[in-house]
Amino acid sequence: MDLLLISDTHVPVRAKDLPAPVWAAVDAADVVIHAGDWVSVDLLDALEARAQRLVGVFGNNDGAALRARLPEVARVELGGVRFAVVHETGASAGRERRCARAYPDVDVLVFGHSHIPWDTTAEGGLRLLNPGSPTDRRRQPTFTWMTARVADGALIDVDLHHLPPG
Repeated sequence: MDLLLISDTHVPVRAKDLPAPVWAAVDAADVVIHAGDWVSVDLLDALEARAQRLVGVFGNNDGAALRARLPEVARVELGGVRFAVVHETGASAGRERRCARAYPDVDVLVFGHSHIPWDTTAEGGLRLLNPGSPTDRRRQPTFTWMTARVADGALIDVDLHHLPPG
């Protein structure tokens, strides 16, 4: 099962649309996971229409229309791997310990908010993934998103993709 992980798209505030390589990844994925800060319901509609399956949550920049359609935390099992998706996890210091306590029943936590890619594993095995942002790199050198695969009940082939500015 092929996954696309994105977050903090901020469409149309930071970009008019997702970059073409991200749309190509949407088309290739079995499941698209979006960890919040969509900003416009139009992108949610577009992803729902185009993705085979979409799992998403609202972020701190998402208004009432998005909050009416998306949960704050999404939980889904994909190929035997238990995922939780949330926008904010708090400060980076102590994140693994804090998230392992908050999400003891999942294998992978996908989050956003910082626009900074993150891939760590907490004591006890919880994998924490932040794909960064494909449209608003802030102080990062590139725009980013992640792809991954689920096979034989495990998350494998987690790749961080980079798109240079300009």
